Amino acid sequence: MTIAKIIQGRSSQDVISCNASTPMREAVAILAEKRIGALPVTQGGSVVGIFSERDVIYRLAEEGEVCLNRPLADVMTAPPITVEPSTVIDDAFALMTRRRIRHLPVLEGNAMVAFISIGDLVKHHTDEVEHEAEALRTYIQTA
Repeated sequence: MTIAKIIQGRSSQDVISCNASTPMREAVAILAEKRIGALPVTQGGSVVGIFSERDVIYRLAEEGEVCLNRPLADVMTAPPITVEPSTVIDDAFALMTRRRIRHLPVLEGNAMVAFISIGDLVKHHTDEVEHEAEALRTYIQTA
């Protein structure tokens, strides 16, 4: 199964992102308002980084509130680690675990088509396990 299955039916227009020139203060407000953990950061139509809750914590610890006026280009995690729709879900899981990240932009060429989280992968895995369990229960009951 691939990432394409998870993002099926999603629109790239639904991805909330920020420009690299956006002040950190504005991005933090978006994270809080939307109750999300990360934002892809774009510049010139390409994804150039990811700004996450971890970036907020690290920068505040290092610099204090003065960092809130800095542009995302200065505080984001870059370059972004990305996947394609054809990436196998288990490979994406392994990548996220190995790199200790929780969000991945999904790119087709240079265009971002989705932004997925570890939660998306866990939900898919849980649904798959529940489906298999139900199939086994049905099989046992009819055997």
